[in-house]
Amino acid sequence: MCSDSLQSEDLRSSSDSDEELPVFDFLQPRPSTDVASQKAPKKPASSVLCSVGSADVMMISSDSEDDVPLAQRVKLRQERRSTPEEADDLPHRHLSASETGDATKATKRSAEEIRASREEALRRRQARERRQQDREALKQEQERQKAERRALAEASKSLRPEECIKHMVVAVDPALLQLEGGGTLLASVQALGCSCAIEKQPLPRSVTWARQAPSAQQNGAARVPEPHVVMQMTVEDFITLIHNYIQEERHSGSACSPTLTSWVRERQRLHPDKRLSLAVIELESYFRARKSRSQKRLRAAVAGEEAGGGKEKKKRRSGHAEKLPEVSRVEVEEAVVHLQLHTGVSVRFLSTWKEFSDHITMTTKAVAEAPFKRAREQTGFSFYLESEWAGGQRVDKAGKGLLQAWKRQIQQFNRVSSDVAAAILAAYPSPQLLKKAYSQCRTENEKLSLLSDLLIRRGEGVTSTTRRVGPELSKRLFLLMHSRDPEQNLDASL
Repeated sequence: MCSDSLQSEDLRSSSDSDEELPVFDFLQPRPSTDVASQKAPKKPASSVLCSVGSADVMMISSDSEDDVPLAQRVKLRQERRSTPEEADDLPHRHLSASETGDATKATKRSAEEIRASREEALRRRQARERRQQDREALKQEQERQKAERRALAEASKSLRPEECIKHMVVAVDPALLQLEGGGTLLASVQALGCSCAIEKQPLPRSVTWARQAPSAQQNGAARVPEPHVVMQMTVEDFITLIHNYIQEERHSGSACSPTLTSWVRERQRLHPDKRLSLAVIELESYFRARKSRSQKRLRAAVAGEEAGGGKEKKKRRSGHAEKLPEVSRVEVEEAVVHLQLHTGVSVRFLSTWKEFSDHITMTTKAVAEAPFKRAREQTGFSFYLESEWAGGQRVDKAGKGLLQAWKRQIQQFNRVSSDVAAAILAAYPSPQLLKKAYSQCRTENEKLSLLSDLLIRRGEGVTSTTRRVGPELSKRLFLLMHSRDPEQNLDASL
């Protein structure tokens, strides 16, 4: 199409040679100042105007820029015209690029600062972590101390009489439950409100105790064993040991069988931390059977029967139960006293298994309340008496109670009753008044006998009697008020 236009232009120029074409400024050749343009030969610029339809399309051709295509040059010119701001930014962009070296130097200079800031941040983080760990450790320590205080409070509370029985554990040997009264014993212990444990004990047929001490840990309680042990001894073993003791005493120690005392000593040697006590059930049945046999032998002797005829048959029928040795009540008491003197072990004789269960129940209560009673008895003064009178007299801020305090101070003397103290109190209602009366006396003897003539009245009406305080009490009160010797004996005569 452009070629057709050129041909038409040529024809038109040939037909009308006098007509001149329009000249555009931007199509004129421009002088080039760069070195490349000076060396390269200059080529004439040409421009062609093409007509496409109703729109005129301008084609620009220039040989001044050899390496850049014409379309790109036109596009570049249009972009520069449409966005002048970007063109204004080019020098700044070029300036920033020129300062790249300075920025690199600035970055290199601040590397140490960056490293220092990182180290500072690391130190701060470590310090925060240490503070957090310290806070957690402090919190754990506070919780531990709180748990210990709570455990101490629980331990103190568990020693009270109304609470101590709940923290007791009664351990029963299984062999004891297999006997006749085992069920009764177990029911009595459970009804008491304490815990019951069926455990094999070092001593057969015995009952031991332990206390559940509150621990600082959550839901923790340690079992502290108690030294008390109650051992049930059968009548057969008890009578045999006593018979051996009697034989040893009669033959001056020639018997080799264990006696009651030697048997208990062996148990104490094996279990030195235990405090043993014995319980014998139905010993009276043995004495009743022995008395019955003695009466039968007496009747048989009176009737002229043979001494052992019928008895041998009974022994063969009853077996080993009838072969117990003969021991009297006096011999039993002698062996028990010997046992208590040499080992400190007591023996409890019970008639039925119900009494044995009651004995275990009472012992459980006594063991449970023992720490509380021991703590109450530790007053710090050997002469302090746990009684209502020795509790002291309360005196309020207004002075109420001073008169009774002075009366009790007088009553602390031996053989001074309430009537005697009331007689002295009526004459001298306070120690200051008595001291003033002593100061008014002129001689020492007058001071010693100041209270001798005071009357003491007993009873009322016609049955009332009177007597005097006397010189002895008067001397003791004088020593109380004037002696400077803390070891002064108030009962000593002057």
